[in-house]
Amino acid sequence: MELFYLPSAPADLAPSSPIEIDGAEFHHLARVLRKRAGEHITVTDGRGQRLEVEIREVGKHSMEGVVLERSVLEPPSTSVTVAMSLLKAPARFDFFLEKAAELGVSGVIPMITRRTVSQPSRERMGARMERWRSIMLSASRQCGRFHLPELHEPLAFGEAVRLDGYDLRLIPYEASAEPPEADFAGKKVLFLIGPEGGFSPEEVDEARSAGLQEISFGRTILRAESAGVFAAALVRARLLDGPPGRWL
Repeated sequence: MELFYLPSAPADLAPSSPIEIDGAEFHHLARVLRKRAGEHITVTDGRGQRLEVEIREVGKHSMEGVVLERSVLEPPSTSVTVAMSLLKAPARFDFFLEKAAELGVSGVIPMITRRTVSQPSRERMGARMERWRSIMLSASRQCGRFHLPELHEPLAFGEAVRLDGYDLRLIPYEASAEPPEADFAGKKVLFLIGPEGGFSPEEVDEARSAGLQEISFGRTILRAESAGVFAAALVRARLLDGPPGRWL
C-alpha cells in the first residue's frame, strides 16, 4: 500500500472535500511514483485519519484531489518510547530510527549520557533532527503506519530518568540478571538505552533511585543500536499473542 502523509489535513474532512499535497510528499507522489489524474491514493495525517483520495490535477508544485472516503484508526493500546543515547557513528543511530519506526514505537528520545561521544552543537543538532524525522517518515510510509512516531527533543540522562507518565520505565543493563518478564499489554513503556560502552555504574544507580526497573537482554552484549531495536521487537513479539488492538 502506497501511503502519503499530510500532517496539516483537517481532522473533520468529509467525502467530497478538496485536498492539496505539496512539498516532499508531492515530489514523491508526482516525480518518483509518477501518479496521474484519475488515480486513487491513500493519505493520512499521521494521527490515525485515513483518507481515500482521487487525484484531480497534478501541477508543477502540488497535487489537488478530492476525498472519496474517510475513516479513523485508533492507536494501539500499548505504546513504546525509546530514549536512545546518541552514537559515535551517525549511521548506526539512523539504522535504529528506521527499524524502531518499522517496529511500531510511538516515540524516540535522543539522549546524552556520561559516555555519549557524539554531542553536536545546537545548530548541528537541528539539522540532524530534520534528517531523523525524514528517516522515520520514510520508514513509516514503507510499512503503512497511520500513527507517526514522535521524535522528541534531546534530553540529558538525568532528565530522561525523571520522565513521568509511563506505566513501565526500564533500563537494560549488561550486568543485570533480571529477565524482562514485564507485562507490556495496554501500557505506556519507556526504555533507556545506553551508548557504546553502556551506562556507567553511577547512572544505573541514579536510574534505580528514580524508580526505573533494571533488566537484562541476555548474556551477550548487544551493540547500542541493536539493543534499541531489541527493546521494540521484544514488546511487539509479546503482543502478538493478544488482540490486534494492542499491537504496535
